[in-house]
Amino acid sequence: MLQKPFIAVSAGDPLGIGPEVTVKALQNPAVRQACRVIVVGEPHSLEAAGFTPDLAQLLPIEHPNAFAKTKPAPCKWAGEVSFKALQTACKLVAAHTAKALVTAPISKQSWALAGVPFTGHTEFLRKYYGKTALMMFVSGALKCALVSEHFAIKDLHKIITRQRIEQTCLDFNSALKKLGVKHPQIALASLNPHGGDNGRFGKEEGQTILPAMNYLKKHGLRVQGPFPADSLWLAHKHGNFDGLLCMYHDQALLGLKLAAKEPIVHVTAGLRFLRVSPTHGTAFDIAGKNLADPQSMAAALLFAAQHAG
Repeated sequence: MLQKPFIAVSAGDPLGIGPEVTVKALQNPAVRQACRVIVVGEPHSLEAAGFTPDLAQLLPIEHPNAFAKTKPAPCKWAGEVSFKALQTACKLVAAHTAKALVTAPISKQSWALAGVPFTGHTEFLRKYYGKTALMMFVSGALKCALVSEHFAIKDLHKIITRQRIEQTCLDFNSALKKLGVKHPQIALASLNPHGGDNGRFGKEEGQTILPAMNYLKKHGLRVQGPFPADSLWLAHKHGNFDGLLCMYHDQALLGLKLAAKEPIVHVTAGLRFLRVSPTHGTAFDIAGKNLADPQSMAAALLFAAQHAG
């Protein structure tokens, strides 16, 4: 009988819903059957959410301000806690104490208040655990990856280069193979409406995306496009393509959240280890009210357990 893998979980911002969705997910029988968990986080917030020692091993991240009653909102001490929890959980996986990492949501504003020099998880992970870290999302048969991540729309024409598209697609192709897709068929989304309409609405399709696609084809990848994103998501939902390569954040997430029938998980591919997370934020407005839905967190743990190692 195969031994259940250990998964390291950073519990996220202690003032957000991270502790709650972590505890609720750990209470899920399917999760308990699939893996063993080491939770790294602030103990008082976890205990308030119902954490008990039988659910998982706990590595506490103590903070003197955690005893004070702080309303759910971005703050310095919570940013310090969530960042230290992430660092500790990463070390567990890097040292092979755990087989994969699952991260509950952090507040980017709390990190900024704490002086953390990273805007989010992916930037930190790319710095220390894999320069080609790829942001991708999975919901059942639906899979997509991002060429650009957290950038302003006005800057995309500078950020989305031919080289960036090529490298991202190569990484995406490799990630799909690791998920069991033997010969991935990848569709590339256009950047502009109607695929640029032969240059009327932008020239990136002809000058940047098509040359990148031709390069990828010459190197054996099965790629098609560029396709307008509105029709592309409908095609993927109907079973066409193994994955979509989207040019920017909302182009991926809007279509995915509308098309998905199963919980969505965020996967960071290309690291020294597997990292998975739910696709929601800290939700300060419902924190502490026992209203948070743990489905995405449970799905992240099950995905990590299935693909651990």
